[in-house]
Amino acid sequence: MSRSLRYPVALSPEQEQTLHGMTMKGSGKARVMTRARILLLAHRRVADSEIQEALGISVQMVQATRKRFALGDLDAALFDAPHTGRPAKFDGKDRAAITALACSEAPEGHARWSIRLLAEKAVELNLVDHIAPSTVFYMLKKTMTAKGA
Repeated sequence: MSRSLRYPVALSPEQEQTLHGMTMKGSGKARVMTRARILLLAHRRVADSEIQEALGISVQMVQATRKRFALGDLDAALFDAPHTGRPAKFDGKDRAAITALACSEAPEGHARWSIRLLAEKAVELNLVDHIAPSTVFYMLKKTMTAKGA
């Protein structure tokens, strides 16, 4: 049994109109637009291999989109579920405080800030409860990369 028969796509008129509107407008995430086009073609009973060729994507993406629609709803087929995982320990405010500290004058007896000194001073000033020097390094590296320095 082919996957297209296992997970048929039958859109309601409202769903079809929504997808047409999305694809005609052309604004939005490319992934969502591609999934919308997949659903519209699958609704017209176009074979997975033809959808793959027409849209320049893998057949697995066509099959996955069909399956997500059949087992969920239109939103499940179009949009990714939120990713699980541990939430960020430090927010933008923490990053800004550590970056500002790194831009300040080095403590007396030091020519410049070291990563370890920054981590210790951030804890001492109660900017954060605890932070590893490697985390300070990655925060500053990310900040410098974002600024193009």
